[in-house]
Amino acid sequence: MSQNGAATSAVISVENAQKYFPVSKGVVVRTTIGHVKAVDGVSFEIKQGETFSLVGESGCGKTTTARMILQVEKPTAGIIKFQGNDLATLRSEQYREYRASVQAVFQDPWSSLNPRMRVGSIIMEPLLTNRKLSKGEAKEKLESLLEEVGLHSFQGDYYPHEFSGGQRQRIAIARALSLQPKLIVLDEPVSALDVSIRAQIMNLLRDLQERYGVAYLLIAHNLATVRYMSHNVGVMYLGKIVETAPTHELFTNPMHPYTKALISAALPSHPDIQREDIVLSGEIPSPLNPPSGCAFHPRCPFVLDRCSKELPVLKELKPQHEVSCHLY
Repeated sequence: MSQNGAATSAVISVENAQKYFPVSKGVVVRTTIGHVKAVDGVSFEIKQGETFSLVGESGCGKTTTARMILQVEKPTAGIIKFQGNDLATLRSEQYREYRASVQAVFQDPWSSLNPRMRVGSIIMEPLLTNRKLSKGEAKEKLESLLEEVGLHSFQGDYYPHEFSGGQRQRIAIARALSLQPKLIVLDEPVSALDVSIRAQIMNLLRDLQERYGVAYLLIAHNLATVRYMSHNVGVMYLGKIVETAPTHELFTNPMHPYTKALISAALPSHPDIQREDIVLSGEIPSPLNPPSGCAFHPRCPFVLDRCSKELPVLKELKPQHEVSCHLY
């Protein structure tokens, strides 16, 4: 994806964010016996007009990170900044503006839309809640939003069940666009769709980004989707980012053993491409009791003696390419 039009200002900055969930036991007297470290010291930024993707196995903390940015979850520690302003210090009016400026499109278009509301009401609900519009302005805006996502103006009178999965995801995108957000969180936006429809939705999202300069935080498992959509990628394992780099650099020169394993497990972009098969042993450890040192060391095919004792730090090995690994 072209990066030429991307501005330099960060829309969202995440600095050493942590989210720990307490684990308790007991019925009458609840006692905290530990904490699940869902997100453990994550840092990244997303610039205007760019897409930053978080990838990793289920349970690595991708969705929890997105929920903190959406303010569904409050960070246990760390700072999240919107256009340079710490969310924790925003006044009520600024916070209201932030909630309007950050929207989301979720994985399942069948459950993310209210089946009892007409599509026009679904799309316009956030706009009418946050902005004062006349009836004529609202009708004009609805028609414009439907047209932007490839639907017809008369379809605003339909109910969600009258649309296909791809069309329902277009409706969800139109709703997210209604407030002209600065950032849209895309949580597996095409994984529930037929393969034939995925490319259409991805192209729509890219076109809208180029047109409006909106930033995306993409949460995804499918590496082909990530490669097509992203400017920069962060690879997460057990609550931490272990590697981050521009998309082309990450896919052509992965450095962390976990990143190499993820890419080796994905289908190649061309059948003639030769690649190294890396098979990981075991399962992801419990975030309630993570391994000492590098959390990946019990599964790493290149493990060193120090890996079980010392926690590696994320360091820049190439321009914009950071890796958390004792191999380097």
